[in-house]
Amino acid sequence: MHLRHDERHRATLTLNGQSRSAEAEPRMQLCDFLRHQLGATGTHVGCEHGVCGACTVLVDGRAVRSCLMLAVQADGQRVDTVESLDEGETMSELQLAFRRHHALQCGFCTAGILMSCDEFLRRVPAPTERQVRDMLSGHLCRCTGYTGIVQAVLDVAGTRQAALEEST
Repeated sequence: MHLRHDERHRATLTLNGQSRSAEAEPRMQLCDFLRHQLGATGTHVGCEHGVCGACTVLVDGRAVRSCLMLAVQADGQRVDTVESLDEGETMSELQLAFRRHHALQCGFCTAGILMSCDEFLRRVPAPTERQVRDMLSGHLCRCTGYTGIVQAVLDVAGTRQAALEEST
């Protein structure tokens, strides 16, 4: 199917566990679609070139820069934003660790960093500090030295490993 630039296309995706649908122009970035069409304003838009990482979301479980993906490309896929991390009325274990380790400052880039960390911890359940720092190298934050973020990720990994060892 070929879409003209001025045609609109209905994109339906699973956003944070719920089926959502809205109209999008073929050139609309996923980050703008999430924010303006679906109201998922936790996704922040920074550089719009995929460099800063502020707009990172999970698409079918993989961390992606939502400024580099078109809304129509997400049609039929599962998209998780920072809003998906909340566990009812409490923050997730990762969010609590960020708070405990003072891993955020102004908070603008935090949503994208949290999503990358969430996906990373699923892939690498017992990371080294070096691995955490390598993962974070894809994010630009002007407010922090990343030390608190690294500590928070290692804290969560350690807690999960200890719980796993206790259960076996």
